Amino acid sequence: MRPRTSRTRAAIAALLVGFAMPTVLVAPGDAAARVGGAVEQQQVAPGVLLTTWTEDRGHGPVQLRLLSVDYREAGVSWDVVNTGRVAATDTVLDLAGAAGPDVVGAVNGDFYDIGRTGAPLGTARSRTGGLWNARLAGWNSTFSTTPKGRPEIGTVALRAGIPGHPGLTVTNLNSHLVAADGIGVYTPRWGDEPGEQVLGGETGPVRRVAVRDGVVLKNARGLKPGRELTTGFVLIGRGDGARALRDELPVGTPARLRAGLSPRVAMALTGDRFLVDDGVVRVVDNTRLAPRTAIGIDRDTHELLVLVADGRRQRSRGMTMVELANLMIDLGAEEALNLDGGGSTTMVTRGTDGALGVRNTPSDGFQRRVANALVITYRQPGS
Repeated sequence: MRPRTSRTRAAIAALLVGFAMPTVLVAPGDAAARVGGAVEQQQVAPGVLLTTWTEDRGHGPVQLRLLSVDYREAGVSWDVVNTGRVAATDTVLDLAGAAGPDVVGAVNGDFYDIGRTGAPLGTARSRTGGLWNARLAGWNSTFSTTPKGRPEIGTVALRAGIPGHPGLTVTNLNSHLVAADGIGVYTPRWGDEPGEQVLGGETGPVRRVAVRDGVVLKNARGLKPGRELTTGFVLIGRGDGARALRDELPVGTPARLRAGLSPRVAMALTGDRFLVDDGVVRVVDNTRLAPRTAIGIDRDTHELLVLVADGRRQRSRGMTMVELANLMIDLGAEEALNLDGGGSTTMVTRGTDGALGVRNTPSDGFQRRVANALVITYRQPGS
């Protein structure tokens, strides 16, 4: 393992200058680390450092936890994981545990359709599992990894269609909602075939096309929810999309699905907005306090910066979007993305005993079940 940079430690120490409590840099397990205003750091794995501290930016204290991940460290990687179904949820701790023994840390991922389908709102592509869900437009702010392994924060969009049918514009893949006048595709990765919840409560023409073994078996009005998707795929059209499906794919028509992302990436996970772009704050909300989860990239130190801020309690009141963006800049991020927050905000790491555990205090008082999670992994080179 190459020597760790001191930038994260120094940056946090600088942030705490002027506090009533002294800034203390301590080894893992030192009782002094639990004193208010102190900084505790634990080497979770080679290239993965957990830092815990409390600060006050004017609205009261906020408890913070940062995973700084050296993406050049041999054996370090990351991925997006879910339950094995897009329309299903689980806790971050259980998602991390199910992802295998190499997981050393995890946080909650994309915003999701809470209380309804449970599906994430944007895009998820796993390094190992491929493309799970995506959309053409509307929720495309993404943390991604290039095919060569470089982390990026930018815009990623679905590129999908039915070859030979250019008149069909696929707007959604395994999405919680089919875009107005669009066409959504649902594969076995979704789970049970969706019903009217993916129509957004709007009326208008709706078309369902079922494809099995590369051939259209059904093309009819309305939906048939509840059936488990085990093979093939289903297309659901709304408005103009419904009319296009009616005309383009009569029963017996050969049909296959082509789906990918643009640009081409090895891994992708969306959030709702960019916090920082090229070192510039891109958010304006400086009033609403909430628990937050964010990811940033520090090109100078070659680190991913994965941050959670606890909130909605006296000891930690959360952060505004502007505060979150400014903190990410202070920590060294040139680019940063806002992930799901509120009661979803959860950080899991391996402790000094090697066991996975929740390191922050979720604001619901318990772990919320979420659609997916970002996991950090370490595998010893050569093992």
